[in-house]
Amino acid sequence: MATHHYLGFRGLVGESLYYVACIENEWVALLGWAAAAWMCRPRDQWIGWTRAQQWARLRFVVNNARFLILPDVRMPNLASKVLALNTRRLSADWQTVYGHPVVLAETFVDPARFAGTSYRAAGWQYLGDTQGFARHHQRYVRHGHPKGLWVRPLAADSPAVLHAPFLSAALTQGALTMLDFNALNWSGPGGLRERLTHLPDPRHRRGIRHAVDQVLVLALAAVLTGQRNYMALSDWIHDLSPEQRAAFGCPRWGTTYKVPSESTIRRVLQQVDGAEVDGVLNGWLADESRRLGDAIAVDGKSLRGSGHGARPRAVHLLSGFVHRTGQVIGQVDVERKTNEIPKIRDLLDPLEITGQIVTIDALHTQRHPAAYLVEENQAHYVMAVKGNQATMEEAIAAVSCEDFSPSGHHNRSGAWARGTAGRADHDGAE
Repeated sequence: MATHHYLGFRGLVGESLYYVACIENEWVALLGWAAAAWMCRPRDQWIGWTRAQQWARLRFVVNNARFLILPDVRMPNLASKVLALNTRRLSADWQTVYGHPVVLAETFVDPARFAGTSYRAAGWQYLGDTQGFARHHQRYVRHGHPKGLWVRPLAADSPAVLHAPFLSAALTQGALTMLDFNALNWSGPGGLRERLTHLPDPRHRRGIRHAVDQVLVLALAAVLTGQRNYMALSDWIHDLSPEQRAAFGCPRWGTTYKVPSESTIRRVLQQVDGAEVDGVLNGWLADESRRLGDAIAVDGKSLRGSGHGARPRAVHLLSGFVHRTGQVIGQVDVERKTNEIPKIRDLLDPLEITGQIVTIDALHTQRHPAAYLVEENQAHYVMAVKGNQATMEEAIAAVSCEDFSPSGHHNRSGAWARGTAGRADHDGAE
């Protein structure tokens, strides 16, 4: 690279990865990826992010700082093929080495030397020319040689991810929640804030600056990110950017969006009815999971260390949670004199589960839970079958793929067949 590349090579800036492209153990090309350019007007305008977002999210953009086809290699379409293969694995490699993925690749092409043909062939997009400045000793100096900027999204929604009000949880290292805050309905019609307006405000009317629904929607969002005390809630809320505050419906006073103080958050949370707030939050999360196409899992667990003293039996809870995010949307206490099976109705009755997929473990693989889900709520279920339902397990094991309809299956003779399940098999599997 130092010998044959026109820019030479003395190392790369910031987080960087080096690649060698080989064909049958023979080196054919070298690539170097480094930190993205600090400022680039065509890129920043194309993404549409604010300056604050740029500072916080620039690490998710990577620059192809060096690309060299070795001098003795002559092979058609080699450059575009190497670029395509490298960008396909680049984000996963970055995640392995640096603990976070990258969603956008960029490079600068000198028009006096190259036309960017290999980048175009590999699916890169030309955004325009730079202004001809370079960063030198903490300042920018005009060098008079503008370069063409090419970008390659490494995900289908790369620009949207980079300029969204909230950073995607998939990009956050050590995220405590997998909730996509950008996809959730916080302050729109039917959103969480609108539902919270129906809760009574326990405070005296005089001197109220922040409505109870505004305080609660901010506090609940902070809790969903893993904040666990009043000071942490307040710090998270006050660190919100103007775009994020606007997404929560915070009022705009002058040039900024106002948020409640720590003392206001604490007073509201101490005075509101916790059961009512929990019911509103769980119902909203259930509706959002259905809107986003997520399934609900039902499972019961005993709380470790809760069985001692006056209560020798450990507290046992039956919970419902969203598959993709693991977010709990409801839970009921299973009393000492009963079991989980009759409690599934108490858990799911407050939730709107019409059309929802509910997954249940083998304990609930019974006729009554199935009838409750399908006949009473028009929901769907996926039930586990184990040895506690020996007859059913044997019946399912005896069913072949060709017995199902209307899906087409390839039989042993090589012909396509559509099978219809027999009555006995259907009743047994149901």
